[in-house]
Amino acid sequence: MRDRRAVRHRAPTGAADAGTRPHRPSVVVAGGGIAGLTAATALAERGVTVTVLERENELGGRVAAWREQLPDGSTVSMSRGFHAFFRQYYNLRALLRRADPGLARLTPVPDYPLVDGAGRRDTFRGLPRTPPWNALAFALRSPTFRPADLLRLNARAAAPLAAVSVPETYERLDGIDAQTFLERINFPPAARHLAFEVFSRSFFAPPSRMSAAELATMFHLYFLGSSEGLVFDVPDAAYDTALWEPLRVYLLRLGVRFHHRTQVRTVARDGARWLVDGVPADGVVLATDVAGLRSIVSSSPDLADDDWRARVLGLRTAPPFLVHRLWLDRPVAPDRPAFLATGGLDPLDNISVLDRYEREAATWARDRGGSVVELHAYACSSDTDGTVPALRTRLLQRLHQLYPETAHAGIAGELVQWRQDCPLFGVGDFARRPRVRTPFDGLVLAGDGIRIDLPVALMERAATTGWHAANCLLARWGLAGHELTTVPVRGRFAPLRALASLGG
Repeated sequence: MRDRRAVRHRAPTGAADAGTRPHRPSVVVAGGGIAGLTAATALAERGVTVTVLERENELGGRVAAWREQLPDGSTVSMSRGFHAFFRQYYNLRALLRRADPGLARLTPVPDYPLVDGAGRRDTFRGLPRTPPWNALAFALRSPTFRPADLLRLNARAAAPLAAVSVPETYERLDGIDAQTFLERINFPPAARHLAFEVFSRSFFAPPSRMSAAELATMFHLYFLGSSEGLVFDVPDAAYDTALWEPLRVYLLRLGVRFHHRTQVRTVARDGARWLVDGVPADGVVLATDVAGLRSIVSSSPDLADDDWRARVLGLRTAPPFLVHRLWLDRPVAPDRPAFLATGGLDPLDNISVLDRYEREAATWARDRGGSVVELHAYACSSDTDGTVPALRTRLLQRLHQLYPETAHAGIAGELVQWRQDCPLFGVGDFARRPRVRTPFDGLVLAGDGIRIDLPVALMERAATTGWHAANCLLARWGLAGHELTTVPVRGRFAPLRALASLGG
């Protein structure tokens, strides 16, 4: 952590270990993704008896990895796609440090280039880390942003980007879509396409469907609110090997029990306790995906608060996305980056060259003289993008266009993931989202689709809600909680905050 302005949020005080209490509480955590594993860690470290029920055979949720077999008989790793571990993901990193204190299993990606359909290219390499100089330097050296464009910006409309405060930013901007918001600012169309659309689609939604408040908060988290910079780390091996198996071993030592291929269906009251599919517990953490949470609540008549149920059942999922991983029989050019984001090259959103950083892919590529490449298409629309085979064909065409050397490569193997289970951060959704705390004593929610009034997003929101969910239960039993850390909770610049307050 390099940002001296990062904010530490104090934890509830109390006893250090549940063994000092007359009764050692037990908790069932539904979901073994980032949110669930974080909650399990926070509870188990305070001596709470924890059972994790996970629907899949592997941990990690949407950041899981597993093994598949290619036609040549080789066993390879597969996942749901690339994830960037930014330096300002303080609470996620706190989780990972439990099993890897020095974060030695994370390796930096030195650049994060962006390219659009016209061949214009941006990069975050070498930018100053201190706001606002990072944004100014990025704009001045960008091929899509001319100096005259700065003079045309609507300063009042743009002020919320530099004056983020949660939840006030949502109260001001959540009723506007990101595309309309950027048009009001008068951002050059090419700059909107290359910079902002790339980021909005990483939330699995096109700008026309994404909340402007979410965009502003994202800009604050990754750019104008933090001095950590936009260069990120990635695991040096598959997610299970680098992250979740070491954490599972750590949690087993704390007494956590794991039950895989176990999908939670109902939660019921049992006097002062809970029953999770018949398993008794003093507390429950529901850390499933949106569809799983809606299903559990729909099937649990004891969760009988009409307003709260409406909030849960009103959660929406983002459009589907596709991940296409290719094992090629020849290498890509040596100057290709580990990760390339794209704009205006529909349906392609980014290209990863996994053998640049992932140990399993590097071994396969070295042994066969090839490469492992992954193509991502976010926020797909079934009526315009057609079937998965059609998407695959178009993604390959974009790969050949950007990396011509792959056009003549043979495909030794390929795997496709087509999913639709990410939360939608749509217009007006924030006020309707359920919070971590629920109307029911001993039952809390966690996940990246759950509301928390802190400047966090994506994996960091999942981890942060996991810590907070555990803290809520720990405080209930008089046990000490865990400190949270975030980027500054409001924009750094008083003049811009004042300008934003005028109604920009």
